[in-house]
Amino acid sequence: MKKLRLGIPKGSLEVSTVDLFKRAGWRITYDSRNYFPDIDDEEITCILVRAQEMSRYVEEGVLDLGLTGRDWIIENESEVVTIQDLIYSKTSTRQARWVLVVREDSDIQTLDDMKGRRISTELVNFTKKYFRERNIDVHVEFSWGATEAKVVEGLVDAIVEVTETGSTIRANKLKIIHELMKTNTQLIANREAWEDPWKRQKIDQIKTLLNGSLQAMGKVGLKLNVARENLGRVILLLPSLKAPTISGLYSEEWLAVETIVDTSIVRDLIPLLKEAGAEGIIEYALNKVI
Repeated sequence: MKKLRLGIPKGSLEVSTVDLFKRAGWRITYDSRNYFPDIDDEEITCILVRAQEMSRYVEEGVLDLGLTGRDWIIENESEVVTIQDLIYSKTSTRQARWVLVVREDSDIQTLDDMKGRRISTELVNFTKKYFRERNIDVHVEFSWGATEAKVVEGLVDAIVEVTETGSTIRANKLKIIHELMKTNTQLIANREAWEDPWKRQKIDQIKTLLNGSLQAMGKVGLKLNVARENLGRVILLLPSLKAPTISGLYSEEWLAVETIVDTSIVRDLIPLLKEAGAEGIIEYALNKVI
């Protein structure tokens, strides 16, 4: 039997990736010491791989498919097929940013002020190229971790670090000078695997269901009943992906309405719907919107 070799990113995206696959219909189980998770699909085998290395293993064909950041694909200069952009994490649905960071009391205000300075970062190749293309001579060194501490303690003049909200940077009395790149998670495939008809069909299945799960995040379904005479008032209150679904009930004077709305507006919307004449309002969770 053919198998699709799938790379799950180990680290910050690990839990949210497993949860995303669960919402899409695949159950992945493992313990912290196991690098080969079980998945309830006999056509897939899983391997836990650091996001920083994922694109290299996919490019080399060790893996057929994987999830990793756009930043690490660029850093490794990997030749892979990008199947789908995916923006998801446990804390945010915003794109992460790689930024140049200095101490609050630093005299560095612009990129040009970095001439002759020392930078610490995990994203060494990209950072070197970024400054080289702007003719700014800097020394870039690899950071093995605790990157913020290096600039706080004055071990380096600046760091290039990834952030979503900037809260950790501000908490360490640091400031952002410049944004170098936006990044997000991408579903990537090996080129030969993408050309294999069976593997391509399996990859398309995964892509469709993962994307459906992402579309459902932050949304809920609403069902309600409304008298025909109040329908106009209710419809004016309802946002929808396209338009609410309306169907007749046994009583010709009443209609059933169903729609999808953002979770953030539900607590304000339901009382307004009730005031407009809606009854029997049901809110339900969504796994996928396709």
